[in-house]
Amino acid sequence: MTTTPVIPDPDEDEDPLGPRSIYDDDDADEDDLWFLPPDEEAVEDFLPPGPRVDRSLLFDPRDWRAAQADLSLELADLAVSFGALDERLRAGPDGWTHRLALMDVSDLGWWTGDRISVDRLALWTGLRIGATGDDVQALYRAGWAVRRLTSGAAPSDGGWETGLTAFLDRIAQGIDEVPEAIADLAEVMRNSEGLHPVTQAAIGFHAWRALSQGIGQDTEAAIIAARHAAKMGRGGAVFMPLVLSGPGALRGVGEPSEKLAAWIRGTGQAVLSALLHLDRVSAWEQRARETTAELSGRTPPRLIDVFTAWPMVSAPLAEELTKASRAAVQRNIDRFSRRGLIREVTGQGRYRVWTAAL
Repeated sequence: MTTTPVIPDPDEDEDPLGPRSIYDDDDADEDDLWFLPPDEEAVEDFLPPGPRVDRSLLFDPRDWRAAQADLSLELADLAVSFGALDERLRAGPDGWTHRLALMDVSDLGWWTGDRISVDRLALWTGLRIGATGDDVQALYRAGWAVRRLTSGAAPSDGGWETGLTAFLDRIAQGIDEVPEAIADLAEVMRNSEGLHPVTQAAIGFHAWRALSQGIGQDTEAAIIAARHAAKMGRGGAVFMPLVLSGPGALRGVGEPSEKLAAWIRGTGQAVLSALLHLDRVSAWEQRARETTAELSGRTPPRLIDVFTAWPMVSAPLAEELTKASRAAVQRNIDRFSRRGLIREVTGQGRYRVWTAAL
């Protein structure tokens, strides 16, 4: 018996992978490919659920609004005291604001750790001298703080992003992007709109300390808050004193109610200290003008203005501010000292510094 050989059909497609074995499954399911990662939905979660992400606001304005309501009486007392300071500065000479700024920044330095005395700060801001290699950065920060307290736009002028960027000197040439920390603070401050400026200032102070990573963040936070709190005034006081009676306002911790209570109590004491100090300065100025009325020349009245605006004065600084000769300045300083109007505070023969005998 003969068999007829099977001749392959040339039109039939051949398997491109070659001949298949009996172990090949033509109906293999592609889902069984073990080398592919499994679908995310198919993975069972055998771990217990973790803690949920806290999506609450870092500085919830509702908490601060409740704290403000509870402290409404204390806040009203602070507003009255600041109103009196605002009117006093509006009616007084321009040097009073500068004097309070020097004192407040110097006292602030003892809380931040910079520890710049008033006489050194006066020399630095007036003559740009007195810096050493160890504390030059601290003097730069203190000088910046005095300038921001006494002049320039407030941190919220032009919008919080724009105002804060300019206020904190974060403008880089050719870069229009707002730094992330400033953008975060601007968002916090926008959320606090509708609250009292004192409450907003407290929020801004604590928020910037939490958001900023800079070396001078504490100084910046205090100056931002001091300038913004003055928004409740009529323009006489461009900043609210913070630490003239101690740093109690800056040491608030805990819940918003505790922070705001410390803030109102501390700033209230600082404002009262400023009022009392200006009373003493005003009385000294009147006494000094009466005592030196018979002295001729332009130097005595100008020297009185200098001691009114500057808590500590050296001979070079007085020479620069009065535009008088060194001899005229020293001669009138000696006269003032003999008449009990000023006193020397260093006890040295050289590099002496005087202050008004309030």
